[in-house]
Amino acid sequence: MNELLTISASTIDWSRAQFALTAIYHWLFVPLTLGLAVIMGIVETCYYRTRKPFWKDAARFWQRLFGVNFAMGVATGIILEFEFGTNWSNYSWFVGDIFGAPLAIEGIVAFFMESTFVAVMFFGWKKVSPGFHLASTWLTGLGATISAWWILVANAWMQYPVGCEFNADTMRNEMTSFADVALSPFAVDKFCHTVTSSWLVGAVFCLGVSCWYLLKKREQRLAKESIKIGSIVGLVAAVLAFLTGDNSAYMVSKTQPMKLAAMEALYNGGTDQSLTGVAWVNPFSQPDYTNDKEPPFRIAMPYGLSFLATHDIHGFVPGVNDLLNGYTLPDGTKVPSYAEKVIKGKAAQTNLYAYRKAKAAGKNADVQLEYVKKNMPYFGYGYVENLHDLVPPINICFWAFRIMVGLGALFMLYFLVMIFISYKKDISRMRWLHIAALCLIPLVYVASEAGWIVAEMGRQPWTIQDMLPTWAAVSDLQSGAVVTTFIIFLVLFTTMLAVEISILCKQIKKGPEHSEDVAPQAE
Repeated sequence: MNELLTISASTIDWSRAQFALTAIYHWLFVPLTLGLAVIMGIVETCYYRTRKPFWKDAARFWQRLFGVNFAMGVATGIILEFEFGTNWSNYSWFVGDIFGAPLAIEGIVAFFMESTFVAVMFFGWKKVSPGFHLASTWLTGLGATISAWWILVANAWMQYPVGCEFNADTMRNEMTSFADVALSPFAVDKFCHTVTSSWLVGAVFCLGVSCWYLLKKREQRLAKESIKIGSIVGLVAAVLAFLTGDNSAYMVSKTQPMKLAAMEALYNGGTDQSLTGVAWVNPFSQPDYTNDKEPPFRIAMPYGLSFLATHDIHGFVPGVNDLLNGYTLPDGTKVPSYAEKVIKGKAAQTNLYAYRKAKAAGKNADVQLEYVKKNMPYFGYGYVENLHDLVPPINICFWAFRIMVGLGALFMLYFLVMIFISYKKDISRMRWLHIAALCLIPLVYVASEAGWIVAEMGRQPWTIQDMLPTWAAVSDLQSGAVVTTFIIFLVLFTTMLAVEISILCKQIKKGPEHSEDVAPQAE
């Protein structure tokens, strides 16, 4: 086991940086795909119900924008999956039997479903019935959502590994229950929160494009009708994202308490904990959490964190130091310190080595195997030399969480205003609302990326929670090779993003293609 620790720190850091780069770029495309799938599905449903050519033109317009973004998302996603084999081979070997299953299903079932129906959606307008075409449009969006489901199942398992058992003979974790992996409460909640937040991205994009047309005094009817649809979708998505986010915090408190402590900059926990609104946490450096002082200039909601984490206003919430040093719950239950977990983790690895040595010599190794099973929940801690490596970057988690929540509240307010004005007043004259809609497009991506930063940075240093830290999961590569591919991917993905933005802008400037019986001036 210890030979994994000989991998250079530079290789570990660059491998993490490369995966983060790929994931961040990939996530620029995915939420817009999921969000526009809902918008274009609703617009085509309006066409199916009314048979008015205007709605057909509007549906084809939004589908065109969806198609550009969809292609880019597929390309970046494939590269992301390949990195598990190239940069994270120890991880792939250790849990490939489990992690590979949802990825394989995503590739075989969902991807082929998307490929089939997206072709019908784009090229079948005159070849299939309106009903079949509408079904193809919704099934394209459903296929993309199913893809997201399996990807998020895989990610959720890394955060909350269930349905598996370590095989000491093969040195691999093997799946014992596919249902536990696919339907874990962590996976269900992560899926619901991620998809609803993606609908929010699509809604903001829809409003931004529509308001640009109003600023340019073009495609007035398309803009006004799309604003109504986008605002309603956005408001529903924002409410659902808020509700699923609340449940996410509850799940995190049960399975990843250190992540919650980092999100709140909670150094010393206890009962009756307040929920921090704002506080001064230096965004550029890790705070000194070992002192007895909480962040200064703190504004908080009394009992809020206890209720969020335990659904009890008097509930106990551990802080960073509690988790490091161990603590006792109000009911008398003692939670071991990280130092104790490290001892148990090293014992698991020592006993595993003794078991394999005895097994190879043909001796009875049942005793060693029992010790391995007993301490296996702490196996990953055996790789830890410095306990403070188990504390995620508090400054990043704290501010990313507040950026996500703050912007989410802003979007909800904006959707409410847009719904009211679009149904009660002439929205084409509200120039300030149009400019605001354009400004919200980059902000919604900031909020979306901030959510993933909290999810992934908050579980550091674990690639698999409590099971495998990052430095034991990477491939034994030369750091120079990783740096080279990092630069290649940076240039490639930046170019792809620039190309997509350019194509989207050209398509938006071009506007919808009007049917022969719909004159543009009639709008």
